[in-house]
Amino acid sequence: MRHAIAWLQSGLLNQRGHLFPWAPVCLAAGIGLYFALRAEPPVWGLGLCAGLALALLVATRWLDAVSGPLVSVIALALLGFSLAGARTHAVAGPKLDFRYYGAVEGRIVGIDRSASDAVRLTLDRVVLERMDPAETPDRVRVSLHGEQGYIVPEPGAVVIFTGHLSPPSGAVEPGGFDFRRHAWFLRLGAVGYTRTPVLLLEPPGGGQVVFKARMWLSARVQAALPGEAGAFAAAVMTGDRSGMGQETLDALRATNLAHLLAISGLHMGLLAGFVFGTLRLGLLLVPRCRHFWPVKQIAAMGALVAAAGYLALSGGNVATERAFVMVSVALVAVLFNRRALSLRAVALAAMIVLCLQPEALLGPGFQMSFAATTALVAVFERLSVWQRGRGWPRWTAPVISLVVSSAVAGAATAPVGMAHFNQVAHYGLLANLVSVPVMGALVVPMAVLAALLMPLGLDWIALAIMGIGLDWILLVAQSVAGWEGAVSAVKAPMAGVLPLLAFGGLILCLWQGRGRLAGLAPAALAVALWAQTERPALLIAENGALVGKLTEAGRALSRPRGSGFVAEVWLENDGQLGGQEAAAGLWPAPIEARVARAALGPLDVVHLQGKGAAAGFTSCRAGQIVVASVEVTGLTGCELYDLARLRQTGAVALWLTPDGPRIVTAAERAGIRPWNAQ
Repeated sequence: MRHAIAWLQSGLLNQRGHLFPWAPVCLAAGIGLYFALRAEPPVWGLGLCAGLALALLVATRWLDAVSGPLVSVIALALLGFSLAGARTHAVAGPKLDFRYYGAVEGRIVGIDRSASDAVRLTLDRVVLERMDPAETPDRVRVSLHGEQGYIVPEPGAVVIFTGHLSPPSGAVEPGGFDFRRHAWFLRLGAVGYTRTPVLLLEPPGGGQVVFKARMWLSARVQAALPGEAGAFAAAVMTGDRSGMGQETLDALRATNLAHLLAISGLHMGLLAGFVFGTLRLGLLLVPRCRHFWPVKQIAAMGALVAAAGYLALSGGNVATERAFVMVSVALVAVLFNRRALSLRAVALAAMIVLCLQPEALLGPGFQMSFAATTALVAVFERLSVWQRGRGWPRWTAPVISLVVSSAVAGAATAPVGMAHFNQVAHYGLLANLVSVPVMGALVVPMAVLAALLMPLGLDWIALAIMGIGLDWILLVAQSVAGWEGAVSAVKAPMAGVLPLLAFGGLILCLWQGRGRLAGLAPAALAVALWAQTERPALLIAENGALVGKLTEAGRALSRPRGSGFVAEVWLENDGQLGGQEAAAGLWPAPIEARVARAALGPLDVVHLQGKGAAAGFTSCRAGQIVVASVEVTGLTGCELYDLARLRQTGAVALWLTPDGPRIVTAAERAGIRPWNAQ
């Protein structure tokens, strides 16, 4: 025991001056613990955690160099726990608890596209027919299908239409992505669709200046630069992706170039660097400015203003906020003649984002963004030390930087992307090597120039040049995505794999000295656990409309069409390519009268699809699992999952074990939390 304590004391003393980057890690641990709970802690408990955290942080002033950091770990974890709880209660609002069909009225506060490539509107100031305003959701999101008379939705316009709304759905399988939680923090109380034209009730009024400016700029860019290149340019300049086609998005994802769409560190850094360099060079060309003005500081201030404007226009997603904080820290460091980029700056950015939006920790945007940034800063810090005194030609520096940055960022984000999106882009490094330089040398500078020329009406010149670079990137994406073996599927990991990988990576990046190699142990354990992940032998959708049975050839689905989103997610999590229709072809028995039957070890699975199939099925027996997409009465002796029961359980997963079938429901995994409380 004494040797362990002595080893710990020695290790912490060796890390003095390098412990601050661990602060957001401790904060994240508390946030993760909060979201892992299956029951909501009481408000007084959250307050107690916050008070205790602050008291412990104050107490560290009187503690030594060993006990101080250990107490800080506990304090920051408690603080993260209480911040996540406070955020949950701060965004609370009414949510729909039934399926609604009728008139929907609201003000447009968001425009994007759904996964099915339909235009999607987010509305606030919602009015629903025969609904008490106190019980009406604050926001709803609606996809527009069919022929739309209201062709171009405008920000701030009040619209009305007849639509279908329903509560946000839960996870499509136990332990999977919980859309209810995601919608809770977006303040979405209902989601749905309409097939009738959306009508203008009131034209845009005052307010929403930034949103209106974004959409105006997006429309202007796409008018000057039509096609996918214009939609790409609008996404880069304003964050509006509503003009991007699904085929283009798929090609960018398949080549690991989708990050060029997100306004993140690359774009923010390139813009700030371009503005900083241009201003500094311009001022240095004027003798009086060169000799009497603080040129570097003025250029840094100009770049900071440009970055703030870019943040406002982008819509302020997590990646952009992180990038802005990073750039701000770097530019403020320049103002005070300090080191611009360091792991401390990355940690500060993570702390700010986690304090403002604790739920961001669970999303792939936050995870990939900080994984890439942390790895890049850590590697380049060590690379700069390694390169000193080696006398390499100057022209090799940008080449080495490009190759190393693309390889490091790709390696750091690959596990996160594989875990969330279940695919690997095998030629992503090559695609990035020939695309990122074009983005930095041509696209971003022309975007800045277009913004400067816009008041003169000459922005079309810069946009035309920008379009050349974007056409090249799109050509690379479409060409590489078409290569054989460009993408392969990966099965979803079991719970705990991604945190283990992250912990191992953080030790490798943040720990000082040879002890950092200890990070290989949790990373290796995570890889081993991932390889041993066992997918459910049977999956049942939360509405009973789809059943998936695992066979030697892959997941067999009970229907070739319908419940497409659920089918897509199941197959992605299985690491299975081919689509729903191909998976339905694997179902072991013919489907007769909308009744699908299959043997599952000692069990028989029966899927009743619709009222007619349920009405014709009058008896069942022990050893049968009967799934129905409608409510069923009168069936006894079997394990019945009809619509009434599935409303309580959510999606169902079953594993075959030597001790018999093990059944887990989405409701059991999710617990009773504010976002899924009935």
